[in-house]
Parts: sequence; C-alpha cells; structure tokens
Amino acid sequence: LNFRSTSYDLKKVRAGYPLMADYLGVTRPDSTVLNFERIFETGETTGNRPNIVLVLCESFSAYKSSMYNNPLNTTPYFNDLCENGIFFDRCFTPAYGTARGVWATITGIPDVASPKTASRNPNAVDQKTIINSFTGYNNFYFLGGSATWANIRGLLTNNINNLKLYEQEDYKAKKIDVWGISDKNLMLEANQVLKQQVKPFFAIIQTADNHRPYTIPAEDMDEFKRVSFSADSLKRFGFENNEEMNAFRYTDFGFQKFMEAAKKEAYFKNTIFVFVGDHGIRYNGSLDHFPKAWTEQGLTCEHVPLLFYAPALLEPQRIPDICSQVDILPTIASLAKIPYTNNSLGRNLFDTVSTITNGKEKYAFVIDHDVKTIGMVSSRYYYLKNYKTGKEELVSMTGNEPVPVNAATDSIKNHLQRFTDAYYETAKYLLLKNKKQPAD
Repeated sequence: LNFRSTSYDLKKVRAGYPLMADYLGVTRPDSTVLNFERIFETGETTGNRPNIVLVLCESFSAYKSSMYNNPLNTTPYFNDLCENGIFFDRCFTPAYGTARGVWATITGIPDVASPKTASRNPNAVDQKTIINSFTGYNNFYFLGGSATWANIRGLLTNNINNLKLYEQEDYKAKKIDVWGISDKNLMLEANQVLKQQVKPFFAIIQTADNHRPYTIPAEDMDEFKRVSFSADSLKRFGFENNEEMNAFRYTDFGFQKFMEAAKKEAYFKNTIFVFVGDHGIRYNGSLDHFPKAWTEQGLTCEHVPLLFYAPALLEPQRIPDICSQVDILPTIASLAKIPYTNNSLGRNLFDTVSTITNGKEKYAFVIDHDVKTIGMVSSRYYYLKNYKTGKEELVSMTGNEPVPVNAATDSIKNHLQRFTDAYYETAKYLLLKNKKQPAD
C-alpha cells in the first residue's frame, strides 16, 4: 500500500529517451522498447582477475575530511591513501540516506522512490547488478549489525548471486551499540575471512560508527586519542559537537587498522580497494572552503569522497571530474577487465575512448527528498527544481557570485532542465524495469 502510487509516465520516459541514450552511449537506441543495454568486452579472455573490496562509509561527508583541507584534520590516514590512489574529489550520491546509498551503489540507479525507499518496494526489489558479471568470484557483504532495516537483506540476497552475508551474530567481536560491532572490528574480521580465500572475491564492507550514538569502544581508548575543540571551531568547520567529530576521526582510525592488516596478507597486492561515502551530511552554516551551493542548496548532503586504491595496479592521481555513486560498479568492472552488460545509469569513469566521456560534460543527478528537489550537477553549475512547485535555480559550482542571466546561461539552464527531467523520469522507470533475468 505504501507504494500503490509508485509508477512512471511512459510518455515522459520516451520523450527523454534520446537525450538519455546519447548520454549513456547506448549503441542500439530504440525508443519503442526503451533499450538501455550497453555491452562491454575487455578483449581479454585470460589474465589476472583482481579482488575487489568496496567500503561503503557511513555519513562520510567530504567537507568534514582532511582531503578538502578541513582545519580539524579529521582523516589524515585516509588523506594519505587518497594521495596514493585515484581520488575523485567531486563525487555525489544521488540522494541522502544509507538505504538509498546502498541501492544506488548496488543497482546503478538513483533511488527516486518517495516517501519510502525503493528497497522496501516489493515491485522494485528485484534488480540487475554488475556484481554478477564477476563470474567465478566469491561474493561477500560485511555489516556490523543486522541487515533487517529497509529490507536491505532482501535487496542483497535476492540480487547478488551466491552471496555470503555476514551480520553481527557471525563475528567474534561483541556488539557495542544498536549498530552492532565496531567498524574497526568489522573490517578486521572481514580481513580474516578474505585472507583465507583461494578464489577471487568481491567483498562489500558497510561501516556504521560515524552515526549517533557515536560509540568509540573502550578497547580502543588507549590507542585512539580523543581530541576536543571549542564550540565555535566545531560549528565553523562542520561538526555539531566533539562526539560527532571524534566519531569521524574514529572512522579514519578504523581504515588505518584495516589497511595495515590487509597489507600483511597475500591478497593485498592483487586487490582494488574502493572507498565511497554512503551519503553526506547537511550543513546549515557557511563553509569557507566551498562555494555557497554546498550549503545554501544542500550539496553537503550528497558530496562524498571516492577513492580507488591499489598501489600495485593503479597510478595515483586526483581527478576533479563530476561523478556519481551510480558510476562505481561499471568503473570497478572496467578496471578489473571484467566483461559486463550495463542496464543502469552508471558509466565507466575511466572511459577515455568512447564519446560517452571523452570530451563531453560530466554530470551527477541529485534528488533531495527532504526539500523536494531534483537537479543536475555539472563542472560549473548546479541546476535544481522543486518537483512539487516547479521553482528553478541555477547556481555556480565554482564561486559565490550569482549566475548572470544572458543567452548563454539561459541555454545551459534549458539543457540542464531537460536533462534533469529526462534523468528523473528514466530513473523512475528503471526502478521497476531493471529486473534480472532468471539466468542472472
């Protein structure tokens, strides 16, 4: 009953299809059957098959971290990882919320369902995922607590083939709060499982400590040193209180312990580690080191770090291109040279050959369910529209000056408006039309 009005407007989907097919690089566009399929071959039938470890980082807001020069220096270890990996510094999640972040990452489709998440919708929970293209891999999902919330267990076990799901009762470590065991212990226990694998593996680790009640276990208090800052410094640099700030620092501590342990294992050299925030956190003040769009238009909710780290496989670089959480799985498959079929809205971020990315503007779609806006982020502008009232805004992504009104910016705004609408209608359609085949 919660989803009795969840549907799509086929006429609007078809109207936006040419724009979406061109953006996604659909090789056989067909507006009648609405084909979104793209087939990617690696050209290699044999060769190395790297392991994948994808870490979904709870509330990993970009502006709170060291990578963006936050003076509180909350994530020095992760900053060092970013300097030695491929770091995308302008990645955006399509929406706010952990369930929506998990959905977008696993399916490659923004969760535009409202008011409940798509994972709760029985008509939407059956989804294709590129993870299943990793044939011959062992699949793991490590969660410190229970997967009962938002039907996440259903989303994962129904769609990821031969998945071994680890929850709080599967670990030696003790539960510390409602979110289960600590992130440090979660990652260390995951490492114990992964180091025993003979076959290649695709593992997802979902953290939770950077969330109220901000528990830091007593066992770590001797090594992890809490710090404190004044209330005005905390507010100025994006934190409500010292408890939240130290929980953010503890996330960095957990990453360090995990990577130090992983580096001692045989699997490390042949593993691509991917770190991304499940979502950001809204900040209601002003940030000195970001344009106003991040706070006044709420982009702090969606702006997250995205890191691909594999010292033996990838050369370090920092990439300022706009990208999205939905791009993660196509990019991982491409890096691993895994042939895959993509029916989602995600794209390979390292595609420098096709016209999909080479020389073309890159975008990230954003929906804010709290304030009822949909929008599109580009390198220079953020267009957003209230989908209830129709009110539109076009703001700068590079500075604080109002966008001038002239023929050039009107053209940009009109394009972004059409693209936003097409993307939104397509996402609503694919939530219900991305069902996997029995053979999947």
